[in-house]
Amino acid sequence: MFTGIVEELGEIVRTTDTGGDSALVAVRGPLVTSDARHGDSIAVNGVCLTVVDVDGGIFTADVMGETLRRTALGALRPGDPVNLERAAALNSRLGGHLVQGHVDGVGEVLSREPAAQWETVRFRLPAGLARYVVEKGSITVDGISLTVAEVGDDWFSVGLIPTTLKLTTLGARGVGDPVNLEVDVLAKYVERLLGDRAAGGDR
Repeated sequence: MFTGIVEELGEIVRTTDTGGDSALVAVRGPLVTSDARHGDSIAVNGVCLTVVDVDGGIFTADVMGETLRRTALGALRPGDPVNLERAAALNSRLGGHLVQGHVDGVGEVLSREPAAQWETVRFRLPAGLARYVVEKGSITVDGISLTVAEVGDDWFSVGLIPTTLKLTTLGARGVGDPVNLEVDVLAKYVERLLGDRAAGGDR
């Protein structure tokens, strides 16, 4: 479990094809590797990955073909920056919202509108995700916990403060760039419970 508060802007070091539609990804992140061990979870652009090895500030993780197909990780190349966050500890503050690191779909940057102290960015929503996104609700974009400013049938927008623009990948994302999206898991649970009730189920 994560909170969507990016700890470090890391970098893809290399991606090695391991056969069978999978890959071994090496990521540089001195902060998140400072206490990382084999088996720990680290979110990379919002995707929960399991640490295989740590060496000199670089960790490696296996990425399955399913993950490469359903997220934007497959488009990353050596040198690309990535948002990194270690799994939340039970005694830590919940600065963002509950984030699983399970990407629901890949969106796309539609537009950017700079202002004096912030920037409004609009993203395309994949079909089927709009029902989980509400104005002033939470959404995770490339692992960043953000508050929805506006939402349409197939898009939503957020306001980015200078800190977010400077310390995460969203500062450099251009129109057309893909982003990993994770909707609020509470919305999905509510939908399931209400659906069961409407159908007369008692699960």
